[in-house]
Amino acid sequence: MMVDMQLEHYLKRLKLPAMIRHAESIAREAEERGQSYLGFLKAVVEQEVIQREENQQKARITQANFPLLKTLESFDFTAIPSLNKQKVLALAHGDFMTKKENVICLGNSGTGKSHIATAIALSACQKGRRVRFTPVSALVDELLDAHQQHQLLRLEKKWSRFDLIVLDELGYIPFSRTGAELLFQFCSNRYEKTSLMVTSNLEFAEWNHVFGDEKLTAAFLDRLTHHAHILMMNGQSYRFRQSMRRIEKGNMQNS
Repeated sequence: MMVDMQLEHYLKRLKLPAMIRHAESIAREAEERGQSYLGFLKAVVEQEVIQREENQQKARITQANFPLLKTLESFDFTAIPSLNKQKVLALAHGDFMTKKENVICLGNSGTGKSHIATAIALSACQKGRRVRFTPVSALVDELLDAHQQHQLLRLEKKWSRFDLIVLDELGYIPFSRTGAELLFQFCSNRYEKTSLMVTSNLEFAEWNHVFGDEKLTAAFLDRLTHHAHILMMNGQSYRFRQSMRRIEKGNMQNS
């Protein structure tokens, strides 16, 4: 059974590509089963809905700008005993975004902070949330550029559409005075409106080295931590462990 040319034309005009692809096979199956007209209609519409949801999910993941896709299933929780696995799994459900709460991942370098942040954010995309992932330094550069071009309002509008913003690697690069003030204002504008997720290799007491001003740092932390889930992730570097395993494997092969 071929899809009627006129029907295909109508479906194209209505932008229903999944119906075009599946109508023939579903019609054949409906005929074999003696399915009702409404049953057939429901089946082809269902395929269109499934396809659109898949396309929308892919678009959200692309828009999120993840450097790499990471999942909780691929994370070795046993390597970081300080990390509360059940709390992480609960955060992946996304209720914290409904409540406009924040998540902060703290720990030394290489313990998987970005992995956990990406995995939670990816889960948010899969649940229909709008997400954006960015290194903090890249955001500050974007804010400084917009400030110089008097385009901060336009930039603010661009970022206001996200449900979750992941600010990765706070602490590696100190900010200029203007950069620190712009980042403070950016995060303040999202207080109790948008969820932020921040990863940092520094303890809170050391954040002053990044912002360069004690009062500004205190005000920033006051807003960020007010409604926040804090994940402590201290342990041996994952990359270091991988390097040591490769060395040990090489030594065994050469012995």
